[in-house]
Amino acid sequence: MMERTQRMEGLLLGTLAVAAFSLSLPATRAAVPELGGTVVGLGRAVVAAALAGALLLVRRERLPERRHWARLGLVALGVVVGFPLLSALALRDMSAAHGAVLVGLLPGATAVAAVLRAKERPSLGFWMASAAGLVCVLIFAVAQGAGGLTAGDGLVLLAVVAGALGYAEGGALARELGGWRVICWALVLAAPVLVPVVALSVGASVSQVSTRAWLGFGYVSLVSMFLGFFAWYRAMALGGVARVGQLQLLQPLLTLLWSALLLGEEVGRDTFGASLLVLLCVLAGVRSRVRQLPAPVVR
Repeated sequence: MMERTQRMEGLLLGTLAVAAFSLSLPATRAAVPELGGTVVGLGRAVVAAALAGALLLVRRERLPERRHWARLGLVALGVVVGFPLLSALALRDMSAAHGAVLVGLLPGATAVAAVLRAKERPSLGFWMASAAGLVCVLIFAVAQGAGGLTAGDGLVLLAVVAGALGYAEGGALARELGGWRVICWALVLAAPVLVPVVALSVGASVSQVSTRAWLGFGYVSLVSMFLGFFAWYRAMALGGVARVGQLQLLQPLLTLLWSALLLGEEVGRDTFGASLLVLLCVLAGVRSRVRQLPAPVVR
């Protein structure tokens, strides 16, 4: 009963995190044209690192054990640097809607990373549900006219790989450290490298940046790079990296919705049908059995 309760809590927190992350690409797209890809991609981590450092100091948290630092470095490389920077650079010349279709590959990539890094063994039913969801996303991509791969597409695909590794490693490490500590320490670890890079990338015209761009940057800094991971890594610690990761299949469709509502980007009417199909695949995936090594969940 307790295991089922933890799994349900994990799925609820995962859904909340996915809803928060679904605004990341539109917010990034709103900020990149004026602030630049490097400032948006890495500057968000600098802001989040300041918040994380303050939280750790207030709570008087001890440094993680030495055996955890390499794993925290992998988390930082994947979700603090890799995914934000690569996706921001791609969105200089790409719509958020187009990027959302490619990010639909992230759940499958996270499941593979979970097998490699989190020592999980999804069942055949899980893989079949995941494959069905990915097929839905790819069909939807064709319907939206994603077409052949461009340089921007390549950057997003590399971002997907980076994000999957960071998600899987962070989700596994959250069982030992607690989800919020994982992202906080990863941010603090990356900060000394990121601060000078961002400082050199800030242009003289920053004072002329629009309110819309600042709001987009503020969202990816506070929510996408900080608060969203509190729920996300906690969810993975409770529900398993592979199972909770499949909730990301909903993210590209939510992102398409936000792209249309907030950015005025054109999205086809078949979105609702695709959303229903993907939702069914998500439900099948999260109900499938995923074996993982037992470990204490840190609150």
